[in-house]
Amino acid sequence: MSMVSTYCPHFSGLRRSSPNLHNAPCQSFLQHFSSQARLPSSPKPCRAVIAMSGSGKFFIGGNWKCNGTKDSTTKLVSDLNSAKLESDVDVVVAPPFVYLDQVTSSLTDRIEVSAQNSWIGKGGAFTGEISVEQLKDIGCKWVILGHSERRHVIGEDDQFIGKKAAYALNEGLGVIACIGELLEEREAGKTFDVCFQQLKAFADVVPSWDNIVIAYEPVWAIGTGKVATPQQAQEVHVAVRDWLKKNVSEEVASKTRIIYGGSVNGSNCGELAKEEDIDGFLVGGASLKGPEFATIVNSVTTKKVVA
Repeated sequence: MSMVSTYCPHFSGLRRSSPNLHNAPCQSFLQHFSSQARLPSSPKPCRAVIAMSGSGKFFIGGNWKCNGTKDSTTKLVSDLNSAKLESDVDVVVAPPFVYLDQVTSSLTDRIEVSAQNSWIGKGGAFTGEISVEQLKDIGCKWVILGHSERRHVIGEDDQFIGKKAAYALNEGLGVIACIGELLEEREAGKTFDVCFQQLKAFADVVPSWDNIVIAYEPVWAIGTGKVATPQQAQEVHVAVRDWLKKNVSEEVASKTRIIYGGSVNGSNCGELAKEEDIDGFLVGGASLKGPEFATIVNSVTTKKVVA
């Protein structure tokens, strides 16, 4: 039985040291961005556009984590191969290491494959690690780095994660760079502080932002069935984009995709996808169900508006 997701609107907990961000409603916080709205001032023929602040394609990642068997992976790949997916979406799945070769050799070219982690440098005497070179050798195009389970269970710190990202990018892998706050950090008003610190660790060392997708995943929402409201997620995504504009460049802020993760499923993806700064999703449990994952991929249609 799938877990029923519930929104958590009862706290905002962004950053108390910045009252303009913490106290103002989302609409006020977004006022600067609203001035750039792309609605026509005079009647024009209707056309479909994508309501996204980022200039890249909608991006959906499926993180299979430490789940599955050879047989269940075969079934999942079969479901994904037969799924009808919207064309204007980049789709990536991240199987466990032991099934990467099975997936890369049998999955449709429509969907790219990611690893869930990689080593900080070239391979060698590092028991239990997987090198970027090995991942590329079996056809991986992406790697997930900085996931909260690596940070808070394994103990990886910001600088270590940043160095991993820099090495992966230098060697030609795309990076899904995860950031996000713990429940106690949000309740203490430290959401922005935590996310910005994690972003800075990437920004300090990466050679380029061309192949980076940022995944905002509030830790309290991962695997709990609790989902940030669309407004809560949008508020953080706007702040992340503004941080990139101020600390990296306006171009990077515009083109970098910022996706949301945290108990995303086929029922809540549509409402989340409507938010302008949510450029896609990093999906956990729901990515293990082919039809539901396809529904999440196709939620891009909810971003299409008449203009």
